[in-house]
Amino acid sequence: MEEKEFGLNDVVEMKKQHPCGTNRWKIIRMGMDIRIKCEGCGHSVMIPRREFSRKMKKILVKHEG
Repeated sequence: MEEKEFGLNDVVEMKKQHPCGTNRWKIIRMGMDIRIKCEGCGHSVMIPRREFSRKMKKILVKHEG
């Protein structure tokens, strides 16, 4: 499986859609765990990095920093 390169402030698409109907998430914190924020309703979720890598589908917007 290829390693997906993601970084802080990237907007990603997850495999499962959020209950609010949006599937755009912004990475707002990175470490052992990754905190992502829903672009639709603003809800944020913290998940382990390994689980995030498995559940992420693709990077929609790469942050230029």
